[in-house]
Amino acid sequence: MDASSILAISTIIIFKDKPIRRTFHRRPVQKKEPEHKINERIRALEVRLIGENGEQFGVIPTQEALAMAQEQSLDLVEVSPKSVPPVCRIMDYGKFQYQQSKQEKIHKVKQKKSEIKGIRIGARTDEHDLNFKKDQAEKFLTKGNKVKVEIILRGREKAYQDLARQNLHNFIKNITAPYKIEQEIKRFPGGFNVIITPEIIAKQ
Repeated sequence: MDASSILAISTIIIFKDKPIRRTFHRRPVQKKEPEHKINERIRALEVRLIGENGEQFGVIPTQEALAMAQEQSLDLVEVSPKSVPPVCRIMDYGKFQYQQSKQEKIHKVKQKKSEIKGIRIGARTDEHDLNFKKDQAEKFLTKGNKVKVEIILRGREKAYQDLARQNLHNFIKNITAPYKIEQEIKRFPGGFNVIITPEIIAKQ
């Protein structure tokens, strides 16, 4: 074996022993754009201006609108950027953001309150368990929740679909809490279900 062959083999061995480093590329952090352009961030030369109390000032230069806002120690907020020219309003932007955040929280609470609760009964559920599940359904309804009641059919029980439908009808009929049917009894692969929702009774 000549010297050039030995050098080539040595190079291969060294190359194999050298650890391979993996390069990880971090994704750039995307900054969240502000929901509204305010004050100096407004790029339009002219805006249609609305005052703090709803006054209509028409189309005026942006710098003039900004000066009016600053005189009142308030902000110039672009409320309709797609309009030509964009519509801006003079307001306390911090207070506006607080009110928006408050409304979003109220909306989330309302959504949570109106979530669908599930009640399952079987074709052979005894009377004691039916009464327990009826009480559960009534409790959900009085708390403002919708209730999906399902009757599950297994094996040979699937041959008695008319009876299962009637049992489900009888179950919801025995519920004493005020409710209305949002979705009528319908078939699904495991049996039948119905959705009921609280009914608000007007005070006399």
